[in-house]
Amino acid sequence: MAPNWTRPLLDRMPEVDSSMDMEIGHGELRLAARRKLGKSLRSSNFTQAIVLPQSFKSALVPFHADIPLRTGWRGEWRNPLLNDCRLPRDDQFPLMIQRFAALAYPERNNPPAEIPNPRLVTDSESTAAAISKFCLVRDSKVLAICPGAEFGEAKQWPSEYYAEISNSMLARGWQVWLFGSANDELVAEAILADIDNRYLEQCQNLVGRTYLAEAIDLMSLADTVISNDSGLMHVAAALMKPVVAIYGSTSPDFTPPLAEKVKLLATDIECRPCFKRECPYGHLRCLTELKPELAMASVESFSAKE
Repeated sequence: MAPNWTRPLLDRMPEVDSSMDMEIGHGELRLAARRKLGKSLRSSNFTQAIVLPQSFKSALVPFHADIPLRTGWRGEWRNPLLNDCRLPRDDQFPLMIQRFAALAYPERNNPPAEIPNPRLVTDSESTAAAISKFCLVRDSKVLAICPGAEFGEAKQWPSEYYAEISNSMLARGWQVWLFGSANDELVAEAILADIDNRYLEQCQNLVGRTYLAEAIDLMSLADTVISNDSGLMHVAAALMKPVVAIYGSTSPDFTPPLAEKVKLLATDIECRPCFKRECPYGHLRCLTELKPELAMASVESFSAKE
């Protein structure tokens, strides 16, 4: 059960047999609606519910559904709602994926020894439909750029840096496809403004134009992805794409992209990671000191291994 907008992700997870919409918006309590939704699930005879968020309200639906085993980490006074409520041990479970995967096993002191990387699969029919819709041509290698960051500007690599590496790859005969939500349209326009006019026809601005399903399918065609620390970064990793991941105010120590071909770019300045949406000092050195040459070297290292 998840918000409706995540359905394209669930549809592309081979381990997921079925999914249902969480009909209540993020942050909404709506106790009566949660009780009604839970009761509607009783006939499904679920045997276990694993509750990933640590909020009180997230445990209400499984409770009202009378699911016999309700598992989750302790948090927000929800102990009575979960009958397998575990004490968080963040020091022993440093990665988010460890904390989530551990809930599928009996309670133990250490995280599971082997956790498979997330994987998304696409099909040729939906991918071909997306290619046709956006009039894309696959006659050269594709560099996917994900320049947005919902978290804030402290996670957003400068647009001129994205433009510089794009111009370099375009000059080598690659295409550049820009991905993102409608909130990323300004940064996409800033990148395109700095693209050499000779190469503009090789650029495809898909920012704010695709549904999530289409973005997933089209990104599966990319040869390399450069992304800020964002949801699309994790999508690219789950598609098993080579990923250059750029970290500003945040850290890969908790939620790194989980794939074999990953290059993590971050500075070691004294003030990071601060996990702030905006730079407390106003200099954004954690991002500006990550020069395009570093990302270019990472892209080239992937190509050298092919």
